Amino acid sequence: MANSTPDIIYTKVDEAPQIASASLLPIIRAFASAAGVSVGVKDISLAGRIIAAFSDRLTLAQKQPDDLAELGELVKTPDANVIKLPNISASVPQLIAAVKELQSQGYDIPEYPEDPQTAEDKTVRARFDAIKGSAVNPVLREGNSDRRAAIAVKNYAKANPHSMGKWSADSKTCVSTMTSDDFRSNETSVTLTDAQAGLARIEHVSADGTVTVLKDKLSYPAGTVVDATFMSASALDTFLAEQIDASKRNGVLFSIHLKATMMKVSDPIIFGHAVRQFLKPVFDAHGPALAAAGVDANSGLGAMLERVAEMPAGKAIAEQIHAVIADRAPMYMVNSDRGISNLHVPSDVIIDASIPALIRAGGKGYGPDGKAADTNCVIPDSSYAAVYDETIRYFKETGALDPSTAGTVQNVGLMAQKAEEYGSHPTTFLIPADGTVRMVLENGDLVHQHNVQAGDIWRAASTRKAAIEDWVNLAISRQKAENCQAIFWLDETRAHDAQLIAYVKPMLAAAGVADKFQILAPREATRLSLETIRKGETSIAVSGNVLRDYLTDLFPILELGTSAKMLSIVKLMNGGGMFETGAGGSAPKHVQQLVEENHLRWDSLGEFCALGESLKFLADAKGNEKARVLGNAVDVATQGVLDHNHSPQYNVGQKDNRDSHFYFALYWARALAEQTVDAELAAHFAPIAQALTDKEAVIVSELGAAQGTLADLGGYYHTDDAKVAAVMRPSATFAEIIG
Repeated sequence: MANSTPDIIYTKVDEAPQIASASLLPIIRAFASAAGVSVGVKDISLAGRIIAAFSDRLTLAQKQPDDLAELGELVKTPDANVIKLPNISASVPQLIAAVKELQSQGYDIPEYPEDPQTAEDKTVRARFDAIKGSAVNPVLREGNSDRRAAIAVKNYAKANPHSMGKWSADSKTCVSTMTSDDFRSNETSVTLTDAQAGLARIEHVSADGTVTVLKDKLSYPAGTVVDATFMSASALDTFLAEQIDASKRNGVLFSIHLKATMMKVSDPIIFGHAVRQFLKPVFDAHGPALAAAGVDANSGLGAMLERVAEMPAGKAIAEQIHAVIADRAPMYMVNSDRGISNLHVPSDVIIDASIPALIRAGGKGYGPDGKAADTNCVIPDSSYAAVYDETIRYFKETGALDPSTAGTVQNVGLMAQKAEEYGSHPTTFLIPADGTVRMVLENGDLVHQHNVQAGDIWRAASTRKAAIEDWVNLAISRQKAENCQAIFWLDETRAHDAQLIAYVKPMLAAAGVADKFQILAPREATRLSLETIRKGETSIAVSGNVLRDYLTDLFPILELGTSAKMLSIVKLMNGGGMFETGAGGSAPKHVQQLVEENHLRWDSLGEFCALGESLKFLADAKGNEKARVLGNAVDVATQGVLDHNHSPQYNVGQKDNRDSHFYFALYWARALAEQTVDAELAAHFAPIAQALTDKEAVIVSELGAAQGTLADLGGYYHTDDAKVAAVMRPSATFAEIIG
């Protein structure tokens, strides 16, 4: 496989990042070829994953290989060099929408079985379940994360600070979380000994003694930290009801913040509880009829209203729904103009993007009236709610952060080999009946046992010794390089964290660097990190997988205005490299604007940063010094785009993504023409740089002329390549120069 693998793999993904690739990738390929560097593409988009999963039902022309599986093998080799763009972590509504689109394009994809009954339905459902949620990241992340703001990006943010909302000490905005019977409080954790290594099974024992195996043949090597926990459904309902009432009583917006994409089993269920509690009078009055009509609260209010509209008594039920909503606290809105609320779609309000954006806005969310208001941020599980709670408390005390003087929080994240919660989906279960769930090892040891009730959510997760040790060593390396504050965000009172601390402390001591690190619970680490960056200094947050995801949105959104501009390097454990390009949380809005106005405001700065690192990594790995020259020139070009304000802007008629790509190519070509390390490359790019300079006005005019019209992409999840290329490469002059 390694012999036929391109030097760099660029991933085909979804939404705005993928559309932008139609403009940027031809530039990358043209420039890279001058250094003998080949750039291939692997399709890990949602549509691509669906097509690969059901290729046995498709025509020869429609079939696709399982690119995700191929990449999963590649990242375990030293030859891996992958530029990974942000992909959809699909919720069920997104999955269903993608299936409908593919069906409309002539693909024989089966319907998603929401309630599988037959053996065939269950087989189809299993295929879909392997696609949705965080299907991509656990497969590719065979290394731990080194994520930070590139120097050029940070300098630009300080020189051109983004707007920050004003914080008031009397703000009513708050975080509300469960205090008992949630995942955090019910967690148990063990580190397996040599005698315990091997296979394990999870089983449910009902009240009458019936044993049902929920999952077997789990394999854990010695040293693996294995956790188990559950959330009580009854405690969750009580908590949600209290917060719905408290929001109205306190005169604030009600909002719930989950990760119903990555946490594809647990969080959609929790989201469904929120929908049912908010509309409890409706479900109390019409529960059986709603169920018979196929209403699934887990899919959200939007899908519910569509089903209700088709019911014989739908008009009366819809009126009651709207009456109940009017009587409750106003809801935090995804889009006030379109009437899309927090509860419409589970994947619309993703905690690691939604809470930081609200904090950046001074603690304000938008209500149904389109006006900003204080908000009750409901985060049911308390595992990491303290991070957001402490951040809000801090800014109430001190006022907003000043991006022009703020320091930075870097992150070293534990995520290799499906570490922690993101690897837990195959071992997360909705409990069918009262009883006990237990994990039993092959040697007979009972390592976890919880008494549960019907409707509870039980889950297990594991973190391997090799991943933990690699994470600690990466932290030591990064702290040495930065010589700054470094904090392990670990809570000794949490079961899982206590097991990690037992690894961390001896390793730090053995390396002689124990005095270089602190170990603090997330709340205390949050406060110290905020104080540090307010002084203009740097802190390294060394955190677990989920917290890595949350922190690498929270701090960049405060420091840079967005998390899409981060430098994200995954040092793969077997020697390869993966370079991630940032977050795509606002990508759906970008696509909508492109379709309506032919203006794409997606910023490819993350792609620029990843490309430079990928080329320099290739130079080190393969001894291709021309690739290093290309990579260094990418850094110069990126700085040029920033310094000359050529990043995409928000409104039609202004510069957009395509303009930024032109200027990136212009500055890249100039840097290559002017460098003195490689005369051959300088000679190759000199005429290209001159042509781009001479034709700048023509190219910019051609790019601008494309804006202000409707853009036909041929689809949303499965676009038409030719149509997208026509939209994203409207300058014939630019295309001719690049080739």
